[in-house]
Amino acid sequence: MSQGIETVKVCENIKKIRESQGVSLQELARRTGYSTAVLSQIENHLVSPSLGTMVRLAKALHVSIGRFFDREDTEPFTIIRQGERPIVSRFASKEGVRYGYTYESLGAGKKNRRMEPFFLTLEPATLKSDKKSTHEGEEFIYVLEGSIDVTLWDHTDVLTAGDSIYYDSTIPHRVQCHGDQPAKILAVIHP
Repeated sequence: MSQGIETVKVCENIKKIRESQGVSLQELARRTGYSTAVLSQIENHLVSPSLGTMVRLAKALHVSIGRFFDREDTEPFTIIRQGERPIVSRFASKEGVRYGYTYESLGAGKKNRRMEPFFLTLEPATLKSDKKSTHEGEEFIYVLEGSIDVTLWDHTDVLTAGDSIYYDSTIPHRVQCHGDQPAKILAVIHP
């Protein structure tokens, strides 16, 4: 399945879940702190949600992030083979302006999970952003290949293969590719 199609499915699933619960865009905006315009852009797959945004949306809709990937969280354990990971690309728009990463869910299907593991490929972005994310919980990142910039508040560090960072996600943060080569990371979010 192409990355663009998977992105659309996640956005459509967010809308389906919201509508099935009878939650208006205005109510979801109140619960998440996002504007109705941003939420509408996500639901109409004009903007793909970041991991932090997905954490907020899942919490506001009282579902796990796995529900956005069409996976029911019903099993006591889950095995996700390399070729079976749900892939979501971050695009700024349908025109394909890249934010600079794709992420693959590694925990979808496991019921009652307390953390969300992802495999991320960070690429040099065609659209650089200084915007930082904040949400409840904690994050752990381990760099598998390449190097990344991690910004917490106004402090930026470069992490390379073998480095890791663990932080409170309420701290304004941004993670992006460092330089012009892709990087691969394991990210675990505890929402």
